[in-house]
Amino acid sequence: MYLLFCKSCQFFHSEFIREDDEEKFWKFVDTIQMFTSLSLESVRSYYNLIIKKAGQFLTDLQVNLLKLSLSLRAYSPAVHAFQQIARDEPPPDGCAAFVVVHGQNACSTKDMKKLLKTAAGRPRPYLYKSDHQYPGVNGTDLPVAVLYAEIGTKEFNTFHKVLSERAQDGKLIYVLRHFVSKNEKMLLSGYGVELAIKSTEYKAVDDTQVKVTTDNVDENDEVQGFLFGKLKKSHPELQEELGELRKHLLESTNDMTPLKVWELQGGQAAVIDGPLLQSLTRVAVNQDMKKEIEENQKVSESMGIHPGDAGLFINGIHVDLDLHNPFSILDILRTEAKILQGLHSLGIRGSSISKFLHLPSSTTLEDGYALDIRHTSIMWVNDIEKDSMYRHWPSSLQELLRATFPGVIRQIRRNFYNLVLFLDPVQEESIELVKLAELFYKHNIPLRYVIGFVLVVSADDKVDGYLDAGVALFRLLNYISEEYDEAQAFTSMIFNRVEVGETLSVDTVTAYLKKKFPKANAARILGVDSSYDDNRKAGRGFYRKSGLGALPIGLFNGVPLSSEEMDPEELETVLLQKIMETTNFFQRAITESVDVVDFLMEQANVVPRINPLILSSERRYLDFTSSPGSPLMTPPDPNQWTVWIVADIEQPPGRQLLQNALKHMKSSSSSCRVGVINNPSGKPTEDNSSLYRAIWASLLTQSSKNTLDFTLKLLKEENRYTVTNGDTFFIGLGMDHDAFEKKFNTMEVDFLHSQQKYCKEVLKLKAGQRAVVSNGRILSLLDEEEEFSVEDFHLLEKITLRTSAEKIKSKIKQMNLNAQKANDLIMKVDALLTSSPKGEARKDVKLLKDKHSVLQLAQREDEVFYDVVAIVDPLTRDAQKLAPLLVVLGQVVNMKVQVFMNCRAKLSEMPLKSFYQYVLEPDVSFFGNNSLSPGPVAHFTEIPESPLLTLNMITPESWMVEAVRSPYDLDNIHLQEISGVVNAEYELEYLLLEGHCFDLSTGQPPRGLQFTLGMRQEPLMHDTIVMANLGYFQLKANPGAWILRLREGRSEDLYQIQAHDGTDSPLDAGDVIVVLNSFHSKIIKVRVQKKPDKLNEDLLSEGTESKGLWDSITSFAGGPSVDEDDKKKDVLNIFSVASGHLYERFLRIMMLSVLQHTKTPVKFWFLKNYLSPSFKDTISHMAKAYGFQYELVQYKWPRWLHQQTEKQRIIWGYKILFLDVLFPLAVDKIIFVDADQIVRADIKELRDLDLEGAPYGYTPFCDSRKEMEGYRFWKTGYWASHLGQRKYHISALYVVDLKKFRKIAAGDRLRGQYQALSQDPNSLSNLDQDLPNNMIHQVAIKSLPQEWLWCETWCDDRSKAAAKTIDLCNNPKTKEPKLSAAVRIVPEWSKYDNEIKQFLKQVKEKITEGRLSSSSSSPQHTGKT
Repeated sequence: MYLLFCKSCQFFHSEFIREDDEEKFWKFVDTIQMFTSLSLESVRSYYNLIIKKAGQFLTDLQVNLLKLSLSLRAYSPAVHAFQQIARDEPPPDGCAAFVVVHGQNACSTKDMKKLLKTAAGRPRPYLYKSDHQYPGVNGTDLPVAVLYAEIGTKEFNTFHKVLSERAQDGKLIYVLRHFVSKNEKMLLSGYGVELAIKSTEYKAVDDTQVKVTTDNVDENDEVQGFLFGKLKKSHPELQEELGELRKHLLESTNDMTPLKVWELQGGQAAVIDGPLLQSLTRVAVNQDMKKEIEENQKVSESMGIHPGDAGLFINGIHVDLDLHNPFSILDILRTEAKILQGLHSLGIRGSSISKFLHLPSSTTLEDGYALDIRHTSIMWVNDIEKDSMYRHWPSSLQELLRATFPGVIRQIRRNFYNLVLFLDPVQEESIELVKLAELFYKHNIPLRYVIGFVLVVSADDKVDGYLDAGVALFRLLNYISEEYDEAQAFTSMIFNRVEVGETLSVDTVTAYLKKKFPKANAARILGVDSSYDDNRKAGRGFYRKSGLGALPIGLFNGVPLSSEEMDPEELETVLLQKIMETTNFFQRAITESVDVVDFLMEQANVVPRINPLILSSERRYLDFTSSPGSPLMTPPDPNQWTVWIVADIEQPPGRQLLQNALKHMKSSSSSCRVGVINNPSGKPTEDNSSLYRAIWASLLTQSSKNTLDFTLKLLKEENRYTVTNGDTFFIGLGMDHDAFEKKFNTMEVDFLHSQQKYCKEVLKLKAGQRAVVSNGRILSLLDEEEEFSVEDFHLLEKITLRTSAEKIKSKIKQMNLNAQKANDLIMKVDALLTSSPKGEARKDVKLLKDKHSVLQLAQREDEVFYDVVAIVDPLTRDAQKLAPLLVVLGQVVNMKVQVFMNCRAKLSEMPLKSFYQYVLEPDVSFFGNNSLSPGPVAHFTEIPESPLLTLNMITPESWMVEAVRSPYDLDNIHLQEISGVVNAEYELEYLLLEGHCFDLSTGQPPRGLQFTLGMRQEPLMHDTIVMANLGYFQLKANPGAWILRLREGRSEDLYQIQAHDGTDSPLDAGDVIVVLNSFHSKIIKVRVQKKPDKLNEDLLSEGTESKGLWDSITSFAGGPSVDEDDKKKDVLNIFSVASGHLYERFLRIMMLSVLQHTKTPVKFWFLKNYLSPSFKDTISHMAKAYGFQYELVQYKWPRWLHQQTEKQRIIWGYKILFLDVLFPLAVDKIIFVDADQIVRADIKELRDLDLEGAPYGYTPFCDSRKEMEGYRFWKTGYWASHLGQRKYHISALYVVDLKKFRKIAAGDRLRGQYQALSQDPNSLSNLDQDLPNNMIHQVAIKSLPQEWLWCETWCDDRSKAAAKTIDLCNNPKTKEPKLSAAVRIVPEWSKYDNEIKQFLKQVKEKITEGRLSSSSSSPQHTGKT
């Protein structure tokens, strides 16, 4: 299979290195600059040299993975994406490299410098995430220069020298994009090819002979040890005899006698194809092996792997072979390589590595962090466990398990649900929230949740209730709760006296007090000497320490609510939703005896403070496998947590940060250790570094305790002068004075320069910037004002220990290291494991026994190795994939392999009905003369000649491939009738962009919405329609940067894009930019909203719709493009599918019969997915000669829709499942006509037939041929009861009213029913026919008049004369081949057939003449399989 590919593979090396480290990418680029001066003898020498250069930046394991990635062409899409972006510039003529400066390009450095001077006046270019930006200053006011060049060339070197120097000087931003002026095709790998055995019950093979020139004999054509390619070259005179010998050997080895069912039963050996087939079935299975497999299956079933299923685990990571492909497996290997090599370099080897890998290392919590709400400043309004209004509720937790109707909240006398509102009473936003809470309470409905308030008011002692409304309210509530009760205090919240838009005032509070409590002494309550001021500061203190954001804010069971959730209109709904979710948690987790609030507050996600910097999921870590350490203040006990303070210690913010860390260290219940690194604002000298040098001297000479005490004293502002004034005699008790003084006085400042460099280059900090490094995690403080308090250190330690460090410590403890080494190892392992990407939890795959049924391969000792476990039934498609995959992986990486047999005990049919090749190689291959091989191919040898085979491509999910060259019928390969080798060439035509779209207002998919995909220069290149199932849409594209837009017309008139995920542009960007730059699937989410003035309009109602994609561009096969006004013309739209040469022959005859009987213009729509290269080559000639239009439409079966594996069933699916999205909205009606049908009437009549409100019309099966009564399955059993009085319809001919079909969401209903029924392999045996008949009650079928479809199998001879179409149905009684039936039943069929044959002969001659003349004038190079 081909993809455009350039031989200068340094592109791909650089992309591989870039994924590891952007800095290494630029170092590699600099390294290969010298290549231009080298003249190497061969491509292999060049390749080996680049690998060697790349090896300077990679480990041996990474080099092996690099070779695998090159073999897979894994980075081809990344390089091609840049090519497409370059084409959109577009590149100037004759330039091998060019620079674009703000929209204008230059081919020389001289012109570039001119453009840079005027750059400020032009808009800056859009930069992509995949762009290579040279490290340097990144200012928004700097000009951006984008270089398009091939790295390693002279042209690149010239530009790179100038641009890199200017970027280092901070004069511009330098961006590199790969560009190569010449491409050639290379073969891809990473896919499978299947030769499936077809049923020959009905002969469906074309009898037209294929003539093939056999100039290219495969030298490696080997059968039973004979190399027939070489023999034929050596003995050309024996060509015929050698051919006969080869055929005889193949037939003797490939006996395909069918097995009986009893030969496949338990107790017999598994079978394979080949001469052993019959003999193996008579070999008794070792009973010990059988018993061991059955025992292991009990364990594997607990992991969801049933007998016959497969499972692959790499270091415990489950690799689902249906979802993963070699490209995603390469990513897993790369990620794992970093962890494995990191642990190996830290001295953790062998089986110990597995223990660390399996540690749960979640750094963040899915449910979000919660704040501890057990605080005295919270004024609780109600208490479900104590208040009298709840006394009738049961208090037993068993009530949680009692069944209720969905949505009913159980009444249990426990404080399960707690809402705490932090409010500033004076804020306008607080008023509506309190009114809402008061409303809940006043209705006397027992609240299902507990409400508490934290009033955040002024803490100034001088401010009293007459000066501040917040303080006045606080004192009033205290008075009421003390003198009366808290519930009354709550109902007395006087916000109902404040109008919306106003704020609370002191006058409102005093007026309320006088009215409600006339006897109360207002001055004693509100005045300066108030007795009701207790705890006023506590609320503000709790709020400040909590780290919560802007007021008002709510907590549900401690978890902060977002600003959207705090909207008063949404709050009640949000709370009910959260109560439902929390109930599920309680049902699983809680026990009778515990206090509910204590239980909640002891969960792993509860923290003492919410600090976004600490709790953020975006984290940066140090690589300790190469970074140096720092001297530390270490308590004597083993530590789990190491924190470095990076700051300018000579400045107050730096001293405060260190002081807070040391205070925490002193008070911390767990043992932590603190290190300090100086990051001075300026150049360090002896004069401006005395404080830090004094700390450093004490670190090197004193005990940890003395250093800690000394440093804390030293950091106090009043004691600073003792060092800065040269007085070094301020030394704590118990210190070694002499050692300290000697070290302090002899200390050079060189080490300060190295620390400053470390801060800049490794920690990526600016001079003087503060940071906290927690077990290798870097938390940068962005400005001097940002506080990092003692409470923050407490939170940071708690989070670090809870998520990872405690678990790591328990493992390291078992290694019996000394305290210092153990401490360092905890820090380094923590940084390594928590910085690695998080996926599913690893599984510890340990089956019970491995003596008889397990294949074990040991790893090479003293090297990094992957632990691979495969569970497989040898006779399945999964085994066909798994075996070659494991072989290649074994050549790439060091593996410990265990293969567990997971065979089924009984088989009722042949388990494997296909031959399979996985196209995968561990490295780029070369020919004997050191030139580059085009790449790997699927090569089948010793295939039995008797069965009829069909070829299927099994590709990664995002690939759309097509057959581009093969004279053979790839749907019906019968090797007995072919001499020589069957060649087929496929090309990767498109990569798929998938998405899901929803309307923000309704939450529903906007059915019928159209998206377009294009570039700046060509905005409309592909388009698609959104379906209601999951809001799914798909678009074909090639690697590159694409702009996604709503299609002009009703889509753009009614809707606008509001938000998008998974794209490559910022959320607020005008254009939605999507970059396709890898073979991985790309799935985006788009949210749209109707325009305010279009809220009542329906997208699918009548309206002016712009032409669809298929009406606006030339057909895929080069057919004539369609006029602007086509949709207004009277056009018959006919849809058909065909696969294989015979059905394509029938298809051409069907087309001819349609054209012969109508004067109306016809447009044919063919499913492109399965058409042969020969049909696609000739259809444009036929369209021109016979005056019709055509389009080849394509759709990839969506991954979420149950997959079919048999080609025939897939084609049936395409006939019925995607009618709403295959055709543009402009097509009103489509008529499906089976390929093997002959039309005898004007099909316009059918198009114009009134369907009486049904979305489609089908013809019922005939009842008139009585001898076939026993075969009419729809008259008995399920179908008879399901259909009732309705008829069972045939799917060979149907007309679809697409407007009605889309309006009632018929396509979505059909897909939904298909999804439900297709899980059962015995249902929908005739998928395209059974599905609409099954859905007849939900999606009505208009029964067409019987004469619209006559079929000899079911209709009697009398009715044939009136037939408007004749269908060549299979006859289950006679099983007559299609061709002989066609000639016998339809007199005109042979005339049509001869006419088409004559026409194709002329076309072939024309094509041959054209190729000869073009090849003589301009020789072209094409790759060959």
